[in-house]
Amino acid sequence: MEVTAVATQGGYGSSDWVTGYVLMFSDGGRNWKQYRREESISGFPGNTNADSVVHYRLEPPFEARFLRFLPVAWNPKGRIGMRIEVYGCAYRSEVVNFDGKSSLIYTLNQKSASPTKDVISLKFKTGQTDGILLHREGRNGKHITLELVKGRLVLSLNSGRASLPPADARVSLTLGSLLDDQHWHAVLLELLDTHVSLTVDRHAQLFQAKGEPRSLDLDDEISFGGMPGHGKSVAFPHKNFHGCFENLYYNGVDIIDLSKKREPQILVMVRKSTCRTRENESCNLPD
Repeated sequence: MEVTAVATQGGYGSSDWVTGYVLMFSDGGRNWKQYRREESISGFPGNTNADSVVHYRLEPPFEARFLRFLPVAWNPKGRIGMRIEVYGCAYRSEVVNFDGKSSLIYTLNQKSASPTKDVISLKFKTGQTDGILLHREGRNGKHITLELVKGRLVLSLNSGRASLPPADARVSLTLGSLLDDQHWHAVLLELLDTHVSLTVDRHAQLFQAKGEPRSLDLDDEISFGGMPGHGKSVAFPHKNFHGCFENLYYNGVDIIDLSKKREPQILVMVRKSTCRTRENESCNLPD
């Protein structure tokens, strides 16, 4: 579920209440992560008596299957006592698992292969430090590649403009760190002409590649999770992704759902992949 708020009280009719606690969450019940509020990294202030309700709205909310409330301080004249309420809503999840050798290839219809704006959103989870999230190529060395490199997300872009010096035609942007922690991380990639926006876990960076508008026109195939065969325009080695994607969308199209159905769709095609898809399940990775 998506958790949006929490509330606590002390033990009913007692001197037992918690004055401070840490909130932990997990997708599979094995790897736990602390929820950190922007205004405080030490945890949540708790109750001052047994009956008053202390409510916190979580900004940002998060998705989890398991929660832990860890008391760190309590009434010295009593014991630990907590009544807890969790607020949230149902969360729709489409998950695909990649084994490090597979990829999904999404082919656009020729008439819509060059939309005005490209928007790609997904969540990923992995314990590997390196792996391709997406790759797309064009003519004259054009390409855009988003991948994990040593636990950081790297966006590589080559506008393919022969009139530009090689250093100007190629752009590399790095964002985030320690993203190989087996927790979900959200990615949003937006391309409008030569303007690029990359957001990872609500941290965004913007830049503009040099070249004329539409110089980033690319082929009508996008590869997710790996690079099929050998990239024509990318000379350095890459590893396929090993882990999970959740809720993968390209311009509003649910790529995982199309892959799961394994049937032709209007204006789109997803080639059969060796990766597995699961609906409404969390991604479980080996320890």
